[in-house]
Amino acid sequence: MIFQGVHNNAIDIKGRASIPARFREVLAENYQEEQLVVTQHKGGLVAYPVPEWRRIVDNVNKMPPGPMREAINLSLLTPAIACAFDKQGRIQLSKPLREYAGLEEVREIVVVGSFNKIQIWNRSMHEEMMRAAETLVNEDPQTLCDLGF
Repeated sequence: MIFQGVHNNAIDIKGRASIPARFREVLAENYQEEQLVVTQHKGGLVAYPVPEWRRIVDNVNKMPPGPMREAINLSLLTPAIACAFDKQGRIQLSKPLREYAGLEEVREIVVVGSFNKIQIWNRSMHEEMMRAAETLVNEDPQTLCDLGF
């Protein structure tokens, strides 16, 4: 089972983001986990089950030393935090992550299942990303046909 679906949820004043129950079920069933590792990515946040996060860290560690490895470390690995669920199915997002994703002044978030990860966006950024994705898809209808759409 994978994380799939788009959910309009909320983040409270304390920075606790509500994660859909179905995503928590997938996490428990497939990863036997009750926490996620959250980091910044492309103007939003991305949350990984701990085993998936470990795989990513291992892949980065296997890269040869150099500017790309250092950039990935600084921009994606270093800001990551482990987030456990509270009794209401929320995770506490750090202030730096909320600031990065534009979640400081908003209460509405969009939580998106994306195969092995969960994306967390402020609503306006999600709408912008969706428009860009739809434009790209519409520019290449053959790819959709090749995939069976």
